[in-house]
Amino acid sequence: MTAEEMKADGAPLEGADITPKQDEGVLKVVKKEGSGTESPMIGDKVTVHYTGWLLDGTKFDSSLDRRDKFSFDLGKGEVIKAWDIAVATMKVGEICRITCKPEYAYGSAGSPPKIPPNATLIFEIELFEFKGEDLTDDEDGGIIRRIRKKGEGYSKPNEGALVEIQFEGRYGDRVFDRRELQFEIGEGDNYDLPHGLEKAIQKMEKSEESVFYLKPNYGFGSAGKEKFQIPPDAELQYEVKLKSFEKAKESWEMNTDEKLEQSCIVKERGTQYFKEGKYKRAALQYKKIVSWLEHESGLSDEEDMKAKSLRLAAHLNLAMCHLKLKEYSPALENCNKALELDSNNEKGLFRRGEAHLAVNDFDLARGDFQKVIQLYPSNKAAKVQLVTCQQKIREQHEKEKKMYANMFQRLADKDLKVSNTAPEDDKWWCRVLDKEYYFSQLLLFRSATLKMQK
Repeated sequence: MTAEEMKADGAPLEGADITPKQDEGVLKVVKKEGSGTESPMIGDKVTVHYTGWLLDGTKFDSSLDRRDKFSFDLGKGEVIKAWDIAVATMKVGEICRITCKPEYAYGSAGSPPKIPPNATLIFEIELFEFKGEDLTDDEDGGIIRRIRKKGEGYSKPNEGALVEIQFEGRYGDRVFDRRELQFEIGEGDNYDLPHGLEKAIQKMEKSEESVFYLKPNYGFGSAGKEKFQIPPDAELQYEVKLKSFEKAKESWEMNTDEKLEQSCIVKERGTQYFKEGKYKRAALQYKKIVSWLEHESGLSDEEDMKAKSLRLAAHLNLAMCHLKLKEYSPALENCNKALELDSNNEKGLFRRGEAHLAVNDFDLARGDFQKVIQLYPSNKAAKVQLVTCQQKIREQHEKEKKMYANMFQRLADKDLKVSNTAPEDDKWWCRVLDKEYYFSQLLLFRSATLKMQK
């Protein structure tokens, strides 16, 4: 394409000024109208085809020539300013041509060797799709954010931060919750906020305005929310403005006295959550204690004793929370951590026994309950659980005996068949070989059985 053809086409000389400053830094001409009513928002993943020219008609880049669409996160500085501005005005299927001045492209430096300094550039862009930003740790699409208005700065609320928000919750076309609210991150359940929304708010900047789309497991889940007439397994939408926030102190920002004081506070909060059956919320509080005190050093004897007591309680309570949630591996881990602090702790031994019993490690469970009874003879619950273990072990042995009896019967039948068909001189040797084979198979079978039980 020549410069004359470009001028005839009107792109370098005409077009709507789409810059926020209205300084004619980016001029846009729509070559083909798109469909729908929505345009990409900040943070959306957009997919385009493009071709770029210098003003003299020299083509310097084209995704079409490579037959490879280009994707980027809008408004994150991953592309030149002109692109972030222009693509935010497009609709799916639209093709536009933009002319961008150097300050909206590669500036005085250019992009050698293809783009000289202070170059005005022309791009033709086609938008294929855009989708919101996935905020979940596992990228499972459970929390999608679309930013209507970018926030200020780079700081974001952390766990325990005091936040002030203005929000509106929607289920389908119905607004079910509209409020201004000040609360502490981690306490949202007390204010009828889904945990996914709290997680989303921790990704926001001050004054940011965003729309969040929550899948059921990040919303009100399979229970729904009767108060808001939200049925089970409902997908929700929240529009949120983060008006202000005050971050909670991080571990490195607190001295020992503050850590001990805050640990006592969150321990009580966790206990309250546990009593209310909010085991995940309770676990979050106990985990704070571990993170604050686990590696604290240089303590006085009094401080060390208090820190050890708080850590022990945190691990014991975490174990109980995980047992309630049927999360047996972390339950065992926290029991072991507690027993490292106090090897004869009654609750630590008992809860570890419960975790072993839950995963069918009957011998290990029996050992823990026996030790509890040995150290604490009045513990009736341990005696009950010990009886349960012994019963389970007997049932396991009976089951194995039946399996082995059936197997030996099959082997005996095979042995008889071999003996009857072999020559007279070979019968004895066939039986010896078969029995050695049977014995090796029995050992393999026993090993496999134990693995399955675990």
